[in-house]
Parts: sequence; C-alpha cells; structure tokens
Amino acid sequence: MKFECTHCGQRFDGEESMTGQSFSCTSCGKEFTVVAKAAPAAAAEKYSMTEKAEWRKEDLQKIVHLKEANDRIMVQLRKALVGQDQVVRLVMISLFGSGHCLLMGVPGIGKTLLVSTLSSCLSLKFKRVQFTPDLMPSDITGTEVIQEDKNTGERSFRFLEGPIFTNILLADEINRTPPKTQAALLEAMQEHQVTVGGQRRKLDEPFFVLATQNPIEQEGTYPLPEAQMDRFMFQVNVGYPKESEEKRILDITTSGYKAQIEAVLAREEILEFQQLVRKVNIGDDVVDYILRLVRSSRQSEAEAPEFIRKWVSWGAGPRASQYLVIGAKAVAILDGRNEVTRNDVREVAHAVLGHRIQPNFAAEAEGVTRVKIVDELLNTVT
Repeated sequence: MKFECTHCGQRFDGEESMTGQSFSCTSCGKEFTVVAKAAPAAAAEKYSMTEKAEWRKEDLQKIVHLKEANDRIMVQLRKALVGQDQVVRLVMISLFGSGHCLLMGVPGIGKTLLVSTLSSCLSLKFKRVQFTPDLMPSDITGTEVIQEDKNTGERSFRFLEGPIFTNILLADEINRTPPKTQAALLEAMQEHQVTVGGQRRKLDEPFFVLATQNPIEQEGTYPLPEAQMDRFMFQVNVGYPKESEEKRILDITTSGYKAQIEAVLAREEILEFQQLVRKVNIGDDVVDYILRLVRSSRQSEAEAPEFIRKWVSWGAGPRASQYLVIGAKAVAILDGRNEVTRNDVREVAHAVLGHRIQPNFAAEAEGVTRVKIVDELLNTVT
C-alpha cells in the first residue's frame, strides 16, 4: 500500500494496518496521519441512443394524447390561418423538439399570424420584436435602471425585463438589425438564459424563438452569421398560397370575421411532451442513415458524392445530425408512433440541412439551389 505525507506529498510504502496512525515525515519532519486511499471511481455508465426505452402504459397513453392534441391545435389554427400545412407541421415539430425555427418568406403571407395564433392555442406567453437598424441588445434582453425610494431617498438598481422573457418570441425581420443585436439572441437560444450586468437570468420554459426573414430585399440588411443560423433547428421556406387559399384569405380578412381561438395544451403538458420526444426509439440503421446523410454533405469527406465536391464549399456540422434525430423523433410521436423510420428523417431533411449547406460559386453560376443539393443527397444516400 502507498501512502503520502499530507504536507509535502512525499510517498511511502506501508500496510493497510497503518491507516489512522500518525507518523513523522522523513522529508519535511512534520507529523501526518495515514489516510486510506479512496477506491477508484467507477467507470461512467455507458449509454446508447439506440437502446430501446422502456415504455410504460402511461407513456403510450401520452403519445395518443399528444397526437389528439396536435389534431385539435390544427383545427384551432385553421380558424385564423389558411393553407401552409407543411409550414405549420414543421413549426409544431420544432416546438415539441425543443428547437427554434427560421421562417423565410415574403411579407403578408401569414408568418406573424401563425406565431401569435399558435401561442394562443398553447396558453403560452407571446412577445413580438420588430428588428430595426437602431435596435440595441438591451432592447431585447432588458436593462438595469436606478430606482429611488421616495420615502427613504435611497437609490438601488432594478432590472427591467426585455421581451426575451417570454415563452414564444417572434423576431420579425431578424436580418434588419446589426450583428451585435442579433448576437443578443445567441446565449438565449442555446443556454435558455441571458447575462445582464454580470448576472445570469434564466428564461421561462418552454422557450421558443421564431424568426422571420424577407428573402427578396437584401439592401441595408445584415445576413445572419453561420454560428447563429446553426442555432435554428429548422429553416422553413414559406411560399405563396394557392388560388383557392388566397380567395379564402380574402373572405376572412375583408369581412367582420374574428377567429375565437381556444387553448388546447397547458405549459406543463408541453414540457412533458418535449421530454417524451427524447424517449422515442431509434434504430442503428436509422442513425447510420443520418450520419451518412450529414457526412456526405461535406466536400472534405471521402464518401462525399461528386456533385457535393462540385457544388458545395462547406457542409452540415454535427448539430445537423442532432436535429435530424430530434426532428425525426418528433415526427414519429406526432404521428402516434414510438419508433423512428427513415421516412421521418426525410421529412425534416430539407428544413435541417438547407441552411447548413453553403453552395459555392460554381453552384450559383449553374443556378443550383440548396433545395436541389439536398434533393440530390436524399436520392444518392441509401
């Protein structure tokens, strides 16, 4: 047995019977007591994401309840929103997957209406920030002000919460504000907290950022940096409505109709469902498919297809793999299943990979879009 002096660290040979006895160190001359060495820490328990979770009867009932609640939410949204079925579905997947969503679309197609109506369906606090060039970080996170007590005359700092202290935050036209203000969202999106005046303040859960961008007008805007784009689980492209849908929009918006939105889920239920999504089973074959899909998007990888080497300057990072797993699990559970399939992965592939793949000059010269690159990936990777 080895033991050491607690003063100078000199090590000596001894026996277990010496534990608790006092000796004088031959190196420093000070007296020390022999202490038994702690047993080595046990190896960390190995965890496999593909290990089958044990599903209790109550959990299976919750899946049924979530599917029914999702159907009821869609009914409520339809009272105020016309069309955009795929957009609504991806937003719901992002919400229950605890992610954030970036909506790309021209003005006037219902992006703001979707977010505000969704918050009413879910009984969540909702705030909207119109991003402008003169917006400051403190306008989002909040600031400390000096407050004077009229009775005593004493002054003290008081924190005024910004609009980020909510459950659903709509960041409207996020690319119209300078990078320093855009960066104010980074910590909140990743850590669900903000740091103001050296003090960390936790945000209410669930916290969900829905940002919008106008893809047409780029003059005087500040494109989001890659680090912040990567924080968004999905980028959803919102297109024009169909003719029949646009006629319905005219009927609703130019008459005296006012939608009466009913709450479907409470805040506690949403948090519970977000945890339930993580338990959905995913097989090794599906995980391998996700890894091949993401790694094939990188032109530096040996398995990258020829069109990736030709059209892509950089591909998706590890966060894309994480969001493909979470997104596919959310798809499965919203469809009433507790097992992920490859079709679930394919459903969210465009929303996850589209903004994480950077086309190069050759792709732009040939008119190759990110959508086409992801389509080619889905057709190539098997």
